[in-house]
Amino acid sequence: MIELGLSRVSSLLQQSSLTWKAVHIAGTNGKGSISAYLSQLLSAEGVRCGRFTSPHLIDRWDCITIGERVVQESLFRQIEDQVKLRDRKLGIGASEFELLTATAFEIFNHERVEVGVVEVGMGGRLDATNILSDVLVSVIAKIGMDHQAFLGSTIEEIAREKAGILKPGVPCVVDNTNEAAVLRALSSRIQELGIDAIFVSPDKAEEQLPPLAQLFRKMDLEPHQKENMCSAVTALRLALSKIRPEADVYSLLPHLADVKWPGRLEHISLQPLIPRKEQVLIDGAHNPQSADVLGRYVDRKLRPESPGGVTWVIAASSGKDLAGVFRSIIRPGDSVATAEFGPVDGMPWVKPTNATELASAIQSIPEIGQVKSFEGDLLPALRWASEVSEGRPLVIAGSLYLVSDVHRLLRDALQ
Repeated sequence: MIELGLSRVSSLLQQSSLTWKAVHIAGTNGKGSISAYLSQLLSAEGVRCGRFTSPHLIDRWDCITIGERVVQESLFRQIEDQVKLRDRKLGIGASEFELLTATAFEIFNHERVEVGVVEVGMGGRLDATNILSDVLVSVIAKIGMDHQAFLGSTIEEIAREKAGILKPGVPCVVDNTNEAAVLRALSSRIQELGIDAIFVSPDKAEEQLPPLAQLFRKMDLEPHQKENMCSAVTALRLALSKIRPEADVYSLLPHLADVKWPGRLEHISLQPLIPRKEQVLIDGAHNPQSADVLGRYVDRKLRPESPGGVTWVIAASSGKDLAGVFRSIIRPGDSVATAEFGPVDGMPWVKPTNATELASAIQSIPEIGQVKSFEGDLLPALRWASEVSEGRPLVIAGSLYLVSDVHRLLRDALQ
């Protein structure tokens, strides 16, 4: 279960002083991508860098990287066992995410990283990662409506929770493309703390980050990718000014092209799972904001070449805003396979929406094409969607856990 708070993780780590500096990133969407960009750029500068993001993609330990490589399973299990033993001995009763956070932080200590790029799990103020004290820069990415049961029922309440990572004396970077209510809430907290803040956006890149603006003209990027790059590069400048003041930040920008962030507008082949030659688009869009980004991408890139509509394989976590997620991406004439993801390692409380229930919600979309539900095994849903699409665009979306299952099936099939 999810139980926010800092006391348990503080008890887990009270015997271990963290030996590294941090970049701390909160937000609803984009924080994982910003983490990936920052980690890549810091490593390119020669900084020994660790990265902790969530959730994991395939294995529990792949959410922790050292120098852009996933931590070895043997080291992960060794440190995790030590953390769990400490939890039992002290009777702390830490949650799964708190145990994982403590494990990641201890691994950073063990591997002698200089900077840890840390993504908030949920919210910010009471998130387990917010025990960080030696922070170089805080970053607030795009904020939207998500996890209302824990963070608040309004966008302002959610923004204040995210702003809980901001600390006195620590500069922050804010994505200025956030809606006005979010920016007001963040600005209020920034003024209370009296900290330096830089509000960044692609339309200000010529003024704020001229070499990055030049790079934008050379790369085919979506708007949200530009937004996340602006945040990452600005945070990099602030971080390196403290640990590598002689560094030429702009010389590192070409390394942005090397960043791979699986499950975000990712094109993959599903062979040998299904006999489809054409690649499919897979994306972990799971809330209205990220779904809107995916919808715009599909409309711009895929639909012009597909007058027969797009075929979807979708799943969703239980309790999600189904209409908010899927009505912005699925159009009249599209065909849809509703599916379910399997158990999520380390997060037993996460359950999928029943495929039949999801299909019922999708069928309410006007002039929808074929809709078929697949409970349990994912593979029949992929096969059906491939047959219905007849080579036209096929998109898998609705949950990062669905993305994980597809990648896991591919890995197992290729071994």
